[in-house]
Amino acid sequence: MTEQQLTHEQLGLTNADVIKMYETMLLARRIDERMWLLNRAGKIPFVISCQGQEAAQVGAAFALDHTKDYIAPYYRDMGVVLQFGMTAQDLMLSAFAKAEDPNSGGRQMPGHFGQKKNRILTGSSPVTTQVPHAVGVALAGKMQNKDFITFVTLGEGSSNQGDFHEGANFAGVHKLPVIIMVENNQYAISVPVERQLGCAKVSDRAIGYGMPGVTVDGKNPLEVYKVVKEAADRARNGGGPSLIETVSYRLTAHSSDDDDRQYRTAEDIAEGKAKDPILLFESYLKERGVVDDLLIKQLNDNIMQLVNEATEYAENAPYASPEHALKFVYAEGEDA
Repeated sequence: MTEQQLTHEQLGLTNADVIKMYETMLLARRIDERMWLLNRAGKIPFVISCQGQEAAQVGAAFALDHTKDYIAPYYRDMGVVLQFGMTAQDLMLSAFAKAEDPNSGGRQMPGHFGQKKNRILTGSSPVTTQVPHAVGVALAGKMQNKDFITFVTLGEGSSNQGDFHEGANFAGVHKLPVIIMVENNQYAISVPVERQLGCAKVSDRAIGYGMPGVTVDGKNPLEVYKVVKEAADRARNGGGPSLIETVSYRLTAHSSDDDDRQYRTAEDIAEGKAKDPILLFESYLKERGVVDDLLIKQLNDNIMQLVNEATEYAENAPYASPEHALKFVYAEGEDA
């Protein structure tokens, strides 16, 4: 990361802060890698990966206030939800679809995050529906004079859906305290970004909604932290919404049911892996004297212990009782 000009000290971040960023990025990666192994072993049904996007996710989440802000993450956002309080065990329970899954009690596919205590708004399967949800929560907060902002993410392919445009337009018209972050990972399943957009950048669309728009290197958590922090401060001060585009690279197939070799060349995949954001950030931290090889090994060992314990717990946890299949579908009790 020698080309990086911005330092964490310039952003007011301590060494402990950036070590925490790195640790959360690494935890997201190790959980994700374990899920792929479990899927290939036939133990869990589905994986939709965060690999390659951890820097954008953790850098953004680190810039928010975890005690009061609301987030509406999209299905790849393991780094975001970990930073907001979800645990490796929570995520593994979801992957195994066990009764203790905090997202849905084992009813939903992995990646459908939702946890009331950490202000993680429940997502649904149709892509981009989280944008009007986040905008609606921001509207409610503004109407009630509450001191929070909302943060919503989506992929660049989803930015072509109607929900994105409707939500962004509504946020712009009403100057709502919401940050819309598009994680551009270059592919909407198999469709490359140049065949998705009529404009050069997703952030070019911001002017149509009357909000600031910025495109930033999604492989650099410090750059993402900077622009999200600026957007958050602006929103808290009544400056309205922002559109942020983070450009990174999807290091895996779209999901465990996809074969990206059908639409990506070996050279393309190799180029992306050579710019792995975790390795880039690790290099930066070493250059700044924040970490050394021994600390990196200790962090990785601790994380692998967490992942192993979470895997074992979730694999042995009970499934939901069959008679609970319709629980939370219909109203229950005397007032139903």
